[in-house]
Amino acid sequence: MISLQANDFELFDVPVQFEQDRAQLDTRWKTLQREAHPDRFAAEGAAAQRVAMQWSVRINEAYQRLKDPLKRAAYLCELLGAPVQAENNTAMPASFLMQQMEWRESLDDTDSAQGLEALADLVTDEQRRVQQELAHLLDEAKDPAQAVGQVRALMFIERFTQEVNAKLDRLT
Repeated sequence: MISLQANDFELFDVPVQFEQDRAQLDTRWKTLQREAHPDRFAAEGAAAQRVAMQWSVRINEAYQRLKDPLKRAAYLCELLGAPVQAENNTAMPASFLMQQMEWRESLDDTDSAQGLEALADLVTDEQRRVQQELAHLLDEAKDPAQAVGQVRALMFIERFTQEVNAKLDRLT
């Protein structure tokens, strides 16, 4: 069996890259969970069940990281020697900051569901663009240091998306 210290990609037996096949991840997660389920080890006693529980938790943690593009990108940057360190590295390009200010103003000024949905569409398009850039930087260019900036941008975009959705929920 694979070590508990194996990285998430090794654990799931998938390529160490940003682009992942979600269906493959889902299938592998179900298989690993079946293999590690504590009930399978009931006859072997409490110690074996505890180990199985550790495996189950480890598998779930890896799955949560691998299935989420933001978490996967941050994890991959760290594995490749370029930790994101978002809490103490907040520098962003001026163009990105200007875009965020425009989005923020739109969010503050928009009180219609239609306007918020249009803003959400803009943000979703930017999210896709950033994810494509991450795929390029991590999988093709092999440049995790450059990818770190895109991970931080994606973090902001995801937080902003939550704010847009929250305001949309209040209106509907």
